[in-house]
Amino acid sequence: MQTTTHTRRWGGRIALLTAGALIIAGATPAAASPHYGHHDATPDFGSNVTLFDPSMPIADIQAQVDALADQQRDNEMGTSRHAVYFMPGTYGTAEQPLRIEVGYYTEVAGLGASPDDVTINGTIEVYNRCLGDDGTTNCLALNNFWRTLSNLKLNISAEDRGCQSGTNFWAVSQAVSMRRLDVSGGNLSLMDYCSAGPQYASGGFIADSKLPFTINGSQQQWLVRNSVVDGWSNGVWNQVFSGVVGAPDDANFPTDPYTTLDTTSVSREKPYLFVDEDGDYNVRVPAAQTDSSGVSWDEGLTEGRTVPLSDFYIATPSDSAKTINRQLARGKNLLLTPGVYDISSTISVKRANTVVLGMGQATLTSANGATVMQVADVSGVVVAGVTFDAGAQEADSLLVVGKKSNGNGHHRGASSKDAATNPTTLSDVYFRVGGPHVGSVDTALVINSDNVLIDHAWVWRADHGIEGFTEGVNGDTERWNTNVGRVGLVVNGDNVTATGLFVEHFQTYNTVWNGEGGTVVLYQNELPYDPPTQADWTQPDGTLGYPGYKVADDVTTHQLYGAGVYVFNQNNTDVVTENGFEVPETPGVQLNHIMTVNLSAGTVNHVVNGFGGTADVASTGVPVYVSAYPAP
Repeated sequence: MQTTTHTRRWGGRIALLTAGALIIAGATPAAASPHYGHHDATPDFGSNVTLFDPSMPIADIQAQVDALADQQRDNEMGTSRHAVYFMPGTYGTAEQPLRIEVGYYTEVAGLGASPDDVTINGTIEVYNRCLGDDGTTNCLALNNFWRTLSNLKLNISAEDRGCQSGTNFWAVSQAVSMRRLDVSGGNLSLMDYCSAGPQYASGGFIADSKLPFTINGSQQQWLVRNSVVDGWSNGVWNQVFSGVVGAPDDANFPTDPYTTLDTTSVSREKPYLFVDEDGDYNVRVPAAQTDSSGVSWDEGLTEGRTVPLSDFYIATPSDSAKTINRQLARGKNLLLTPGVYDISSTISVKRANTVVLGMGQATLTSANGATVMQVADVSGVVVAGVTFDAGAQEADSLLVVGKKSNGNGHHRGASSKDAATNPTTLSDVYFRVGGPHVGSVDTALVINSDNVLIDHAWVWRADHGIEGFTEGVNGDTERWNTNVGRVGLVVNGDNVTATGLFVEHFQTYNTVWNGEGGTVVLYQNELPYDPPTQADWTQPDGTLGYPGYKVADDVTTHQLYGAGVYVFNQNNTDVVTENGFEVPETPGVQLNHIMTVNLSAGTVNHVVNGFGGTADVASTGVPVYVSAYPAP
């Protein structure tokens, strides 16, 4: 996402948690929660997973979450990954609320079968990072990535906190999800309006949640899916609601920049870890839904299947791809404990209904140019909570779902009926090219199978980082040549659906959609900041630049709802892109509520296919909207 042109500080303050200060999974919690036993064979999730029990003194829990927040608050380019889980029960009181700050690469979740099995009285928050004047100015959330909150009830504490009173702040941007939450007792704010400015934020994603009155604030774009909301304050550029009870009306678009769909055509909630009443650990794998709205858990257990943890191989960062593949071949599902995994040969997911679930932002890094994961043409595979990271040696791809067409236009694999009702699903799946180290990939994500569901993905060629980057305006030529990411996403399969798709900064096409029957609900793109010259950002046929979203010329059916392409050509402000979107001219391809916007550098001549006004520095920050294309 866009950052201001200050000199960035990487590294930040690191306060290590002391060894005895944590309850680590694998050790027995202090006492049993009411109605929930503790099985003798508590899984060993490793030292980066913290389990809390409601019998623990709240002061001890507070001290531990504070220490973790201190460690991870500025650790954007670090390697630490953490998961914090709460056993069923209640934590905090009105007099002594529990306050949790969620830092980088941190997952916070309840371990109940229902969100209401774990109650936090207090706040669970993300604040602006203040990057100027020793942490007192230039406060914003544009780089607040990689964190997760899920599967619990939050009663927002009511005591006087000054500017923050009665509100839970969640000031985030990409690669951050809120899922399976029941939030009440105050307001939810998607920005931190209590720090020094500019307070910009650019998220984000919520699903399967009950929300109080929600303050959108400075959030540039946001997707709420299959939820219930008591009220919504405002919108900036693209605020999209799909299957949300209480969502704002979109009749006044773009004056009110809302896109509201009554139902979600295809959805599947993310798998979640829980402890049953016998104290056994399981993973609930929700079933796919069609034309759905509201939360999945309001009338009992989310529809789906329960998989005992004994059916999972619990992997650690020391495991090789060979070890992981051997376990998958034995019929195991895969649970990735927090950490960074070096993957030098492809992880092959071949069996239908296999679950690959990451804990604590587990990260798989390509080594020796390997494609990190290949999913076969089978139905029902779920990959969730995993980050795919490019390595220094160029890889063809990081994740591939299915094989290419057999040449006659048909895709291999499961029958269309099986795949349509039980789609392979990617949930909270993120891709990073560059940042903490040099990264290089031709195409980050390739979808060859039909009927795949992408439910929240961020595909990011890094616009800032530590290695392979030269800071400052007109100083990013090194990045262009070393941080190689040519294409973000290619979809070759038919009837592929994406709910919450963020693709940014790739050097040619960010998204290319070749399959028929595609549906995308909220798309966000930033064009690359760093083309050194116009020649570096010109297509072979002479077209100026590459669109942020391309539907292939021979596609006859496609639907896009709520989408934006942003330009910030910081390295060379004279660079021009002809169109934000390019699609075939046919009635079956419909774009709804799309826009381009200039973020202070560069130019996009038209929104789509030569239609729509120009986004340039004369209109910095002012979106150029097209309500429908082609016009009705």
